[in-house]
Amino acid sequence: MQALLFLMALLLPSGAGAEEIIGGVESIPHSRPYMAHLDIVTEKGLRVICGGFLISRQFVLTAAHCKGREITVILGAHDVRKRESTQQKIKVEKQIIHESYNSVPNLHDIMLLKLEKKVELTPAVNVVPLPSPSDFIHPGAMCWAAGWGKTGVRDPTSYTLREVELRIMDEKACVDYRYYEYKFQVCVGSPTTLRAAFMGDSGGPLLCAGVAHGIVSYGHPDAKPPAIFTRVSTYVPWINAVINTSS
Repeated sequence: MQALLFLMALLLPSGAGAEEIIGGVESIPHSRPYMAHLDIVTEKGLRVICGGFLISRQFVLTAAHCKGREITVILGAHDVRKRESTQQKIKVEKQIIHESYNSVPNLHDIMLLKLEKKVELTPAVNVVPLPSPSDFIHPGAMCWAAGWGKTGVRDPTSYTLREVELRIMDEKACVDYRYYEYKFQVCVGSPTTLRAAFMGDSGGPLLCAGVAHGIVSYGHPDAKPPAIFTRVSTYVPWINAVINTSS
């Protein structure tokens, strides 16, 4: 139910409740060149946003629940209201959802987006490294999430990229999440501190020591931490296989 409520909120039109960073700060412009802003047209014709991150010149990694009828990716953006000279706007050629994705428990919430063309790597647009398959991030580590959107459950949308530092929690902290699975997911955010990725940040990365260890997946409807992120390391063999066969 928690996952369904979160996803229902995600699928509202932009400005009516799309994921955001809570308790964070505005990023230094273009300091996170791997960040991707996803402009999505859903199957019902609604316009929503998600985050994502560039992992090769032609592939962006995001959450499976960010799928849509049509997706346009903006790279090199800080303020998405503006046509910044650093921006590269590219349509998605193919959405590749993990074959085991299930929206009810929200397991395997991961998707690769193949862009219509390769991006030009610049100081404002670059790839981010992924962990090895055996590299499981440990509880206690401090990591960073970033995204565009609201700064509070009832606050207006932020058009500039924001970021927040979050703690990796022991799996016991996510015991309230019925479908949480340690092998496939990461429990993120201290319940004593209101800092979180929320609606609109879905699909964005969790960076730990410069490596993308997580993907924003879902959380409590009131944004109270911890939240659930997809564990990237588990899916690295799948990611590599998809890129190798789709390039």
